[in-house]
Amino acid sequence: MKYDAVIFDLGGVLINLDYSCTTKAFEALGMNDFSSKYSQLSQTDLFSDFETGKISAQQFINSLLPHLPEGTSANSVVQAWNKMILDVPRKRIELLLRLKEKLPVFLLSNTNELHVPVVRREWAKTTSHPMEYFFNRIYFSHELKMRKPHPEIFSEVCARESLVPENTLFIDDTIIHVEGAQQAGLQTHHLKHADELDQLFS
Repeated sequence: MKYDAVIFDLGGVLINLDYSCTTKAFEALGMNDFSSKYSQLSQTDLFSDFETGKISAQQFINSLLPHLPEGTSANSVVQAWNKMILDVPRKRIELLLRLKEKLPVFLLSNTNELHVPVVRREWAKTTSHPMEYFFNRIYFSHELKMRKPHPEIFSEVCARESLVPENTLFIDDTIIHVEGAQQAGLQTHHLKHADELDQLFS
């Protein structure tokens, strides 16, 4: 592949995630059917609305509290929600350092205002440089008011950065996001395992 810029996804690509940790945390709070509740609430657009900034963190928490035992604190909900966020491998940081010397590098993540501070704290455990140091620009869905896999979000990022879609590589571990980027005309790589990054940029 020949490309002039790279756009990375965040979770599952640059930072490790484990959704089961959040499931277990909510179950520990008393939501024994978290997986089914998660599916039901997904159908009400709760998570999508949170990731696109349509609702605040407080509104998100208030939507989850009725599904938990009486007396559950908002702070407990936040902690459970953030449990999925794990570590930032040092080799991912080293890869970004190498890449940024060669071409523009961007970040595009579906995320929310509760996860971002935790991500930044985990990032700081691996490097003394803030996230902004590694990217020409960072794009979070809740700030853009749109999310992957909609092709419009990729077109928006390319337009803001004067990137030619067909000369831009997008990397994500979620196939529907990759397909959305393809519809917007970008080159793509569906990351099935994080170690593929080393081979991709060797």
